[in-house]
Amino acid sequence: QNVAVPRIPESLMRHFTLFVLLANLPMAVLAAEQATVRVATFNVSLYSDEQGGLLRRLQAGDAAAAEVAAVIQKQRPNILVLNEFDYDAGAKSADLFQRRYLGVAQFGQKPIRFNYRYFASANTGIPSGHDLDNDGVVGGANDAYGYGKHPGQYGMLVLSQYPIEKLNVRTFQKFLWKDMPGALAPIRPDGSPWYTAKAWDRFRLSSKSHWDIPISTPLGTLHLLVSHPTPPVFDGVEDRNGRRNHDEIRFWAEYISGADSFWILDDDGARGGLKTGERFVIAGDLNADPADGDGIPGTVVALLEHPRVQRMPTPRSEGGEAAALADAGANLGHRGAHHHDTGNFGPRVGNMRLDYVLPSTGMRVVGSGVFWPPPGQLGAEWLDASDHRMVWVDLQSG
Repeated sequence: QNVAVPRIPESLMRHFTLFVLLANLPMAVLAAEQATVRVATFNVSLYSDEQGGLLRRLQAGDAAAAEVAAVIQKQRPNILVLNEFDYDAGAKSADLFQRRYLGVAQFGQKPIRFNYRYFASANTGIPSGHDLDNDGVVGGANDAYGYGKHPGQYGMLVLSQYPIEKLNVRTFQKFLWKDMPGALAPIRPDGSPWYTAKAWDRFRLSSKSHWDIPISTPLGTLHLLVSHPTPPVFDGVEDRNGRRNHDEIRFWAEYISGADSFWILDDDGARGGLKTGERFVIAGDLNADPADGDGIPGTVVALLEHPRVQRMPTPRSEGGEAAALADAGANLGHRGAHHHDTGNFGPRVGNMRLDYVLPSTGMRVVGSGVFWPPPGQLGAEWLDASDHRMVWVDLQSG
């Protein structure tokens, strides 16, 4: 027997459909708000003293590169800064590393893919034409704009699973140190300038480069502020590297303080810092420990305590503390917590916190860490690839 089914009016059906969509909207919004973005930095020590040397290493099959890739595959960042990755104009080394190392399972880890990257030149190895180290000879690694035996040595590479807004990238590779207000110009013991007037007039602040890379993420546009300041050592009483390290880090503190810093000039001629309200993450090997080492005291603390930088628990590991206790030496006199260390520099120097992922306010930090497993845990055998450790931070909308 057929039973007539009442026909639901079309207008009522439209209202019902709209009700269902609205009922599910809060869950969709919640899901979007709960999207997690992992940002990491890793000084990978993938460099060579010879031009093209890294590419030849990668082509031959490099054990250290495989271990570096294994760490990346295990931690699976969405956005990754690699320091000390030699730059070549054709990006052949970056292509090969992504294809043959990250794209292939390493030590049982799953391959990882980054569809976007930023790879550009650095000041390392570019001749300045001046005797910057005052040894009486012009030329060589110490007289380059950034220490390097060939152009591109110790370069920087950014990998991302989210689109990079390349048209809005700002670089500060050629920004002159003298143009920074209050620049800490090196001084000889007799009070005279370390650099000649001609050298100082052309001296670039950044030993590699400073990059502002906007990335379209589930949290909105995120400005990745990337650099690798010179280590505050390998100089004399003039402290030219210590002073440069201080001002390379201070550049970011000034940059995030507001857009009205007219003295800040990028490589395309645009002036000013980062607009108020923009979200950012400062990432890289800053070569400055908050409590230990040879840097100028307070250099990185001023960045850590900047009002636009997120207050968050310091990333930590178990292996860092174990390594410091095992190495002893200078570690025994360090004031900083060993489980915050991000690099192993042997008993003479000691282990320190040099690598940072510093998110801005306006986001929530839901996780962080330093990849430094103690002996016997998975990944401990990969740590000999570099003297630095990966640092990562997980972010959600605030």
